[in-house]
Amino acid sequence: MPNATLIRAYVGLGSNAGNADEMLARARHHMERLQHVRIGAVSKIYVTQPQDYAEQPWFSNQALELLPRGSWRPLQLLETLLEIETSLGRKRSADLAKRFGPRVIDADLLLYGTECSNDIRCVLPHPRITKRAFVLLPLIDIAPDISIHGIPATHWLSQLDYRTDGNKIFQ
Repeated sequence: MPNATLIRAYVGLGSNAGNADEMLARARHHMERLQHVRIGAVSKIYVTQPQDYAEQPWFSNQALELLPRGSWRPLQLLETLLEIETSLGRKRSADLAKRFGPRVIDADLLLYGTECSNDIRCVLPHPRITKRAFVLLPLIDIAPDISIHGIPATHWLSQLDYRTDGNKIFQ
């Protein structure tokens, strides 16, 4: 059997409702149980200032490296992440105040190998990945040499107005 190419997918997790750190752990547990997917690296948890809708609790955020094998494709992985969100109590809304408001869990597919996609169902890289320190910092923790659109993630991070204090991110 020929060697299959190793795909590295990166997922951003976030929560700011209830016990956020516990919710991240529960999401990771669901991902550990996926067939033909192994969790590689896991970043530390960052506590981050809310964006877009500021009047809400701060978020716990982290990044995971997933190593899918076999027939996994980006859209299938994204749909699986959405199913995990739903199973953990996430309710999606078209209302922007609710969309960017408090949420029990958020699991975003950030990158899937070097694939680029403008498919409205699964845009890759994630459309806001280069604008969010709470995504880039944990991602760089686990993949320091990662590039987004052919540009190092560290460059994208250097373009943002943010500061850190320990594990807190202010942006």
